[in-house]
Amino acid sequence: MQVDYVRADDPENVVATARWDGAVRIETADDAVRGQLEAAYRPTPVVVDDGAYRRLGTSGEVTIQPGDLEWFRAASQVRGSAATGLVARLIPGVSEGGFDPAAGYRSFEATIERLSAPRD
Repeated sequence: MQVDYVRADDPENVVATARWDGAVRIETADDAVRGQLEAAYRPTPVVVDDGAYRRLGTSGEVTIQPGDLEWFRAASQVRGSAATGLVARLIPGVSEGGFDPAAGYRSFEATIERLSAPRD
């Protein structure tokens, strides 16, 4: 997965890019933004108040532990934008895949991890 950071008033110009391949990779020419994103992507839990992360029938904030794609998405949406003042634009990067009835034993997260893994 890739996250492009853009300015709200100039959405066509990408200021920084962060990629997840099992670790966070940050690309930017601006050293100040690099430092802010490195702090935002520090490997600590992220607290979010988003229904998409909650278990059915629960309410309130959820803590996302570091180390997987779900954490990367949460850190990008919560910390990345807050630290830099930039808008985070998520880019899935999956160009193949689809429904596979034979792979029904995999969780949704495991399927996304597999499809998002870098190909050699």
